[in-house]
Amino acid sequence: MATKNKAPSDLFPAGAHKRRKSAAANAAEPPAESEPKSKLNARAIYPAAEPQFVPFPSRRSVVHSTKGIVSSTQPLASQAGLRILLQGGNCADAAVATAAALNMTEPGSTGIGGDMFCLFYSAATRRIHALNGSGRSGLAMTLAKVRAALGLADGEPGAIPMDSAHSVTVPGAAAGWVDCVERFGSGKVGMGEILRPAIELGEDGFPVSELSATFWQNSEGAIKRASPNFAEILKPDGAALDGCRAPRAGELMRNPTLARTFRMLAAEGKRGFYEGRVAEELVKAVKDRGGLLELEDLAHHMETGSEVVDPIALRFRAEKLMKAAKTNMGEGPPDVDVWEHPPNGQGLVALMALGMLEELAKEGKVGGWEQSDHNGTDHLHAVIETLRLAFSDGAWFITDPTAMLIPPSSLLSPSYLATRASLFSPDRAATLPIPHGHPSATLSPAHQRSDTVYFAATDGEGNAISFINSNYGGFGSAIVPKGCGFTLQNRGANFSLSERHPNVLAPRKRPYHTIIPAMVTEALPGLGLGLEQTAAAAAAADTAGEGNGEVGSSKARPSGVPAGPLLATYGVMGGFMQPQGHVQVLLNMLVFGLSPQAALDAPRVCIGAGMPDDKGQVGDATVYIEEGIRDHVAVELVRKGHVVKWANGFARGVFGRGQVIRAHEEEGTRVWSSGSDPRGDGAAVPL
Repeated sequence: MATKNKAPSDLFPAGAHKRRKSAAANAAEPPAESEPKSKLNARAIYPAAEPQFVPFPSRRSVVHSTKGIVSSTQPLASQAGLRILLQGGNCADAAVATAAALNMTEPGSTGIGGDMFCLFYSAATRRIHALNGSGRSGLAMTLAKVRAALGLADGEPGAIPMDSAHSVTVPGAAAGWVDCVERFGSGKVGMGEILRPAIELGEDGFPVSELSATFWQNSEGAIKRASPNFAEILKPDGAALDGCRAPRAGELMRNPTLARTFRMLAAEGKRGFYEGRVAEELVKAVKDRGGLLELEDLAHHMETGSEVVDPIALRFRAEKLMKAAKTNMGEGPPDVDVWEHPPNGQGLVALMALGMLEELAKEGKVGGWEQSDHNGTDHLHAVIETLRLAFSDGAWFITDPTAMLIPPSSLLSPSYLATRASLFSPDRAATLPIPHGHPSATLSPAHQRSDTVYFAATDGEGNAISFINSNYGGFGSAIVPKGCGFTLQNRGANFSLSERHPNVLAPRKRPYHTIIPAMVTEALPGLGLGLEQTAAAAAAADTAGEGNGEVGSSKARPSGVPAGPLLATYGVMGGFMQPQGHVQVLLNMLVFGLSPQAALDAPRVCIGAGMPDDKGQVGDATVYIEEGIRDHVAVELVRKGHVVKWANGFARGVFGRGQVIRAHEEEGTRVWSSGSDPRGDGAAVPL
């Protein structure tokens, strides 16, 4: 956003060049979901003052293994996935075990009451499959009913509040977990074994990690206001208000009611969640607060299940942006195919930004970068501006795939990307709002807060999974169905309430989704060119012997898209930060030669608002920059017209938390190499 130049003294308070002590002192509050407070309760098990994150690099080493790795935001959850690998399961089995354990240990971010997406790479068939485990709005959720319930007059702009019962869509995660195991699992372990580690955590108790405790404490009030069943997910304490409170770091926490829900899912499959007691309590909790969800909506999702779809891809040529031709992913800069989950997820935004960066490099407007240019002014300005252009299109076009105006392939075509890239100026920030590539006006909600967990897993057979599970806002709607032990998501808050918008609320519709998993493979000729694969290309790959008679038989069109050898499975959680994190972490590895851990350690930037708000304006034009980026870079970004603010300490949650597992061969043996984001509590755990 164009703005008057600020003097360095306006940008940096006295002493700001030294270590910045807190977000409150030196950074505006960024729009992060459930942003942690800087002080924990004095009665914590041990002092937990605001942590002083090491800016760059962290003290974590890359983790290596030849048999598999699970990398997540919670060590106990990574351990749960590893346990399944040790029992003979594959990475898909391990991913579901990890997701369930994360529901126990980090319920503010994720859970069975939310949605999931995943990408699965089959080493046997060299195909990538995408699974859309997101739920839909209820059949009774018409635009007219919801607008009337919210008191909106005809033509009056508005949005579904994040804490409204109308924000609750059908939870897709339960079906997604079952479908993931059935479609991609090893067949050697059942749901009972897969969910057992999480069940044990809930029944026996687990020590709460620092950041998870902070999220819990910040949301305690919202949890208690949302429903009368709040005690199920809080810690009993006779001295606390209402007899319970959020657990503190290091304390033991139990959730036997969630463990019981998991037992029902293990014993009865999807019916254990979408029918019977859990379904009845879920619907009652929503309807008691004025919501429109019905049992028939849950039954509909159980019958339709998760949707197996083809991922979308872009051919990315890193050398176009480089001065030197050497990276950590090989002796030369490889041409790669970058894979994302298709809409209703926002992975399209990341691919568009990468495509525009390459187009700008062809024109000589950006690029020629070497390691010393990393997080420099030209690098960050190009990333910020291409992401803004991509978000302006994503805000309009991304919605339920059945309602999209044009296919993703049109937005990823080289000619369209070149047209959008022509709006870039190397000298000045664009004036906001940036028009999207369609003449209609844009009206879209821009909820910039999101709590999500991303994790990755690989196994000894060479399979990999990129998995993301989310409640959306902190603890979602915070509504707890009685006797179930989880909160319901508030993903429906991302629907537009403008009847002119493609993402407008409608019955049985999926909203714009922020959660996106990603993968990177070696470039496969004919695929990953920013265009959806053709039947001819798929048939050619099958004929070449890329099937094993099951998923990849050449006798019938198999599911999934042919891909080259896997290079990485990765992702960055955090609302509209996610495509921004995908772009920055990938550039860190491919262009600047950073290891998986260093790529995650590196300071990041975050555009404050990825999408326009319900009035068509960008609610927050700020570019948040992380401690560790050089002071003079921030000054130069301001001179280009950016509004820049620091985000330090706990406020760094706005930059998301990522995981990376990279693959390469040594002496004919596959080696997995992983990094885990230092902004989280987690770890990469090798087998």
